[in-house]
Amino acid sequence: MSDSATLIGMLAGFCTTAAFLPQVIRVWRTRRADDISLGMYLLFVSGTVLWLIYGLLIGSLPVVLYNIITSLLAGAVLLLKLYFERQRRQAVQKNH
Repeated sequence: MSDSATLIGMLAGFCTTAAFLPQVIRVWRTRRADDISLGMYLLFVSGTVLWLIYGLLIGSLPVVLYNIITSLLAGAVLLLKLYFERQRRQAVQKNH
């Protein structure tokens, strides 16, 4: 892979990965993830893990690096969604 292709891959990976930071921060601060689609995040995290495997198979640093980070960020949103929904259900059950 040429240096310019690697640079473009690194920049693209940075942009698409950094796009998840505001969502992670918002979910963490508000302690709510009601508007986040569980199905979308399950598919997305699965996809980033598959891209990671693909990147390892072809030896592409940008694909590997940014899919590790994106999987962690999207996975964090997914886990926070599940955690906060569970807490909300338990609170509702406790109040009834």
